[in-house]
Amino acid sequence: MNIGQAAKASGVSAKMIRYYEGVGLVRPADRTGSNYRDFSHRDVEELRFIRQARGLGFSVPEIARLLSLWRDRTRPSREVKAIALQHVADLDKRIAEMQLMADTLRHLADRCVGDDRPDCPILTRLEARPPGPG
Repeated sequence: MNIGQAAKASGVSAKMIRYYEGVGLVRPADRTGSNYRDFSHRDVEELRFIRQARGLGFSVPEIARLLSLWRDRTRPSREVKAIALQHVADLDKRIAEMQLMADTLRHLADRCVGDDRPDCPILTRLEARPPGPG
């Protein structure tokens, strides 16, 4: 199937398929006599796998490792679990950082009168120099 058909079947855009090929995440598709990409059903399965992994927030290097393990039917599941648990830890850290950002902005917005006056603690906080040298 051509790249448009593979994109539709996998849910991954043609642009992203080209990107994944370019970064080596997926093997280059076979080519037809007229040099068009020719995707197999296995290629589409891999693209679906990638789409699902991206949907869970895995990075391209993490997906590369997961794909490698998925392709290896003799893999130890502990490696897959370790990748997943590390990703969960990374997500938890990012969630905590984002919650702190939201709390800070909420606090600043609560202190902003929001009227016609120019004074605004949100802008004051944004213009403040960060602590540290410099």
